[in-house]
Amino acid sequence: MNLSIATIIIIAANVIASLKGFNDFSFFERYKFNIGAIRRGEQIRTITSGFLHVDFTHLLFNMITLYFFAPIVVRNFGDPKFVLIYIISLLFGSLLAIFFHKDEYHYSAVGASGAVTGVLYAAILLQPGMKLMFFFIPIPIPAYIFGIGYLLYSIYGMKNRLGNIGHTAHFGGAVGGYIATLFFRPSLITEEPLMVILLAIPIVILFILEKTGKI
Repeated sequence: MNLSIATIIIIAANVIASLKGFNDFSFFERYKFNIGAIRRGEQIRTITSGFLHVDFTHLLFNMITLYFFAPIVVRNFGDPKFVLIYIISLLFGSLLAIFFHKDEYHYSAVGASGAVTGVLYAAILLQPGMKLMFFFIPIPIPAYIFGIGYLLYSIYGMKNRLGNIGHTAHFGGAVGGYIATLFFRPSLITEEPLMVILLAIPIVILFILEKTGKI
């Protein structure tokens, strides 16, 4: 699979920043996502944290996902808009995490998961009919089913604080990817109206749960 220059640069930036963070605790602490630090004015962490990872497995998983789905977005939009979708998704992930954890001053997180989930959701919106296969699911499943299921699981994870996982960043990233994709290609609303509506269902559910105080 041929990767675009932008994809290679983003992967390289993640690898370089993460390796630096693995070996330099002060660097990691200075640039990770932390509510207290952000509320003190260190907003740069909303971006820098997206290039740090807790370990090599975390980094590898995110970069493999990006490797497979970035080309779909690049093929449809080109490098500049792909980069914008990546950054918008990263920021939406951070903003949603701030919204839900604003009073948890010690809340911290790192990882490209929000940005990568945004790219994944953009790819699904652009190519909803593609099939995805996973090691633990031996049969291919439609991409849109996976996308909806993944966000519903993220809502469940947010509600029940499952594991040491940034579910809010994942969800926010997906919302960013969804909005940016429709902004860059509004014709999808008339070309794929059912998919646009279906992929919006988890977003609407989260909005309702938040408004009714159930999450």
